[in-house]
Amino acid sequence: MMHTKLITLIKLLLFVSSFSTSVTVLAEEPSNLKDPKKFTAEKVYDLEYAAAPVVSPDGNKVIYSRRHFDKFTDSVVSKSWMIDLRRGTDRPLFGATESAGSIQWSPNGDRILYTSSVDGNPTLNIRFMDSGESFVLARFEQSINSPRWSPNGKKIAFTMFVPETSTSFAKPLAAPEGAQWAAPANVIDDLVFRFDGRGYLKKGSQQVFVIGAQGGSSVQLTDSDNGFGNPQWLDDSTLLVEGHDVESPELDPIESEIYKIDISSKERTALTERDGPDYSAIVSPNGKMIAYLGYDDKLKAYQQTDLYLMDADGSNVRNLTADYDKSIGGISWGGSNGAIYAQVNVEGHVEIISISLSGNVKTIVKDVGGISIGRPYASGNYSVAKGVLAYTQADVSKPADLAVLKSGKVKTWTRLNDDLFDQVDFAPVEEFTVESSYDGKKIQAWVALPKGFRADGSFPMILEIHGGPFAMYGSFFAAEIQRFAAEGYVTVYVNPRGSTGYGEEFAQLIDKAYPSFDHDDLMSVVDDLVQRNYVSKDRLFITGGSGGGVLTAWAVGKTDRFAAAATIKPVINWTTMALAADISKYVSRHWMGMQPWEDPEFYWKQSPLSLVGNVTTPTMVMVGEEDWRTPAWEAEQYYTALKVREVDTVLVRIPGASHSIASRPSRLNAKVDNILGWFAKYDEPTEADAESNANSD
Repeated sequence: MMHTKLITLIKLLLFVSSFSTSVTVLAEEPSNLKDPKKFTAEKVYDLEYAAAPVVSPDGNKVIYSRRHFDKFTDSVVSKSWMIDLRRGTDRPLFGATESAGSIQWSPNGDRILYTSSVDGNPTLNIRFMDSGESFVLARFEQSINSPRWSPNGKKIAFTMFVPETSTSFAKPLAAPEGAQWAAPANVIDDLVFRFDGRGYLKKGSQQVFVIGAQGGSSVQLTDSDNGFGNPQWLDDSTLLVEGHDVESPELDPIESEIYKIDISSKERTALTERDGPDYSAIVSPNGKMIAYLGYDDKLKAYQQTDLYLMDADGSNVRNLTADYDKSIGGISWGGSNGAIYAQVNVEGHVEIISISLSGNVKTIVKDVGGISIGRPYASGNYSVAKGVLAYTQADVSKPADLAVLKSGKVKTWTRLNDDLFDQVDFAPVEEFTVESSYDGKKIQAWVALPKGFRADGSFPMILEIHGGPFAMYGSFFAAEIQRFAAEGYVTVYVNPRGSTGYGEEFAQLIDKAYPSFDHDDLMSVVDDLVQRNYVSKDRLFITGGSGGGVLTAWAVGKTDRFAAAATIKPVINWTTMALAADISKYVSRHWMGMQPWEDPEFYWKQSPLSLVGNVTTPTMVMVGEEDWRTPAWEAEQYYTALKVREVDTVLVRIPGASHSIASRPSRLNAKVDNILGWFAKYDEPTEADAESNANSD
């Protein structure tokens, strides 16, 4: 039973070239001799970005993660660096071979706590900042998460997976020595038995442990089938944790409560009890108040998260953001008892705000983000201490750098991609809004313009649609968008209704109506670009992943205006999604509002498969072979239906890939190259387009 992990991953949902495929449609490698500054697949490996800043308790130092794509390991490599704000230095924190995760400063700043590994085994480590010496505090068989110092720096809490005995109804015979028998049967009795990015789950749960900061044996504080997570110290003898300690938590997948645990007696007391999630508890510096996130569950597909405050004993609960119409995330105390910092999405931008104890909201910075490298999602980090705010600074023309706000002034400390700017022409991006043809609502969009662009109606267009669907695109750098633009496509991305960052009402416009009029919003943006002569009406293409894959498949069932489409990791049939995906209960309970057998007609009408009889657009279907969020059978149903109807289609399966299909750089390139190759097959410039391009040469 993995309920705590399930809750965490669902919150993230409320809602990234070498491989084998049965059919490979690769674009020809462009010639760099003709345009040496073109952003190609090769140059994706040159991108770097900053992430995960952690400010020291005295506000004088910032540790952050410097990340890049490694061509030899085909992975994102992360190295810890430290900025000394007084000395003005920025240097590596560890040696070239050592890695560190979950870095936490000790309360007085003399040490840091971090996770690593030795010979493949997870370790918890401490480094003394005066000498630079590190030691392994403990070594474990299972991965450890969320390590936290106690206020006096003498203890450390963390969570770790504790295996349980698998269910079995039969004892298999013992195989003779040297025999090669088949593996024994696996008996499954949990509702959630596999999860995207993790595959089939081991029997067990996350539990909370405490260990002394000088070493010794760790003590397990919790023992529940459902597990607990996110330990936070209320004081030196009391922990706060979150979980859902009921008999069948998987039937209510977003529910969680905040509990208080006495580390001596292990006695656990619930501090919250409402119907809805309560999580991300943080304790005020004086230990008298607890801030946390949550909402009252009204069984909506999207519900806005508010910031709550309660006294340390769970009394005097108040909502600090009841009048602030944005969803709150990433909270921390601002170094005093008088303000709480939070990260919020606001109309295509990510902001850090401060919230007073009376509920007054003040914007601190507006340019956070830049760590979602593939597509332009709202994604960033920050840290605050002693009035110093460090954050990942977003820029539509480059990935995140590390910026620090101190004494009212922002300084950008890194320039991680300046060397790349001399080698690559990145596409400029314009922001614009249109009125939806459905009801006139304002729809925000961005368009990346290829080299040599002119508004003469000759250019091809790619509409790239975000997933979620409760997510937000914005003014952030995105390698996939830049790759499309580098190949000559006017590339547009949009926040249709249902997107976050525009208030709860706007997001809930697709509640029990997804997909629906979000399609009209997208088509209104395409119409606008055609009318402004940014693109040719005969050279329109459409693609999107996850929720964007849903809307792509929906669009080609509604219109034949697109020359070709590529639907990536889509939901095609809501019935199979609600009964077999890793978030099946969430889909039926919150998105659809009933089980498939209770209203099969509703499920069918919302499924892109119901429109497949209308499709004439050549459509590529792509999915990761280990995707359990929108499993491969979703894509396969659509591919088979198109084949039966003799609509031109290919199925592209990415071996080893989960729902985060572009999480490795080679897969990011494979995704983009296959889409470009498919579109190139159907991109036939008209005589007017060809003449216009010839004249421009």
